[in-house]
Amino acid sequence: MMRHTIVRVTAAAVLVLAVVALGVAVLSAQKSTFGIVGSDEYTPDGSENVAYSGQFQFVRVSYRYGLSNFGGRRERVAPWAHDYPRGDRHFMSILNEITLLKPRTSGSNTFSLDDPELMQFPFAYMAEPGFWRASEAELDGVRAYLSKGGFLMFDDFRGEDWNNLQFQMSRALPDLRWIEIDGRHPVFHVFFEIPDLSILKAPYGGLPPSYWALFEQNDPARRMLALANVNNDMSEYWEFSGTGYVPVDLSNEAYKFGVNYAMYAITH
Repeated sequence: MMRHTIVRVTAAAVLVLAVVALGVAVLSAQKSTFGIVGSDEYTPDGSENVAYSGQFQFVRVSYRYGLSNFGGRRERVAPWAHDYPRGDRHFMSILNEITLLKPRTSGSNTFSLDDPELMQFPFAYMAEPGFWRASEAELDGVRAYLSKGGFLMFDDFRGEDWNNLQFQMSRALPDLRWIEIDGRHPVFHVFFEIPDLSILKAPYGGLPPSYWALFEQNDPARRMLALANVNNDMSEYWEFSGTGYVPVDLSNEAYKFGVNYAMYAITH
């Protein structure tokens, strides 16, 4: 996995974050995804992927899934594509403005977990893992990706979806267990200082958010392999930042978490 040069946050970076969060979605600020007409989500087929060039890119994981209770609008969009493409692009725009990563901002790559191309990218994002029904090839892919230095961010799920994510990952990595982390972990200090995790207070489905991680040898002092935003949907904040759908301060906080995750992934 390639590692990239970074710059630590300054007061000016915080100001830029607020300004960009206001403006990054102006051209696509129509509506919320929750049943309101105007969402431009769609399921990518990989044709928008670009070849690895050393540039940091947002990578979205596609997966095999079931669709129980995934009704309405979402039946037309794969659960792993929720908040695509705007969430991905807006997040990369933030990284571009406040770090030295110079990421691709025009789009993102999508790979299945068993795609060898995935191995070239240190950070990968999975949405709606409650619907993931992992094949044996995907399980092999998860093991290979994490063992080679990859980092997986799980987001946009709640309630019983957490049970499914734990089950699927236990199939891939039966010796590892999820450990709840708090504001003392380095992932919350690698770029922005986020000592108080309750700062992102908005509950998802009325459930309090929490943060859980998998570590090498189940040791929180070792490298983090994956991080799960339980009862949370950070990419929803990214997608609709600047639209008025959610308060700007909450969008800012969601960006801070994402920036820290990406920075941790490329430096550990």
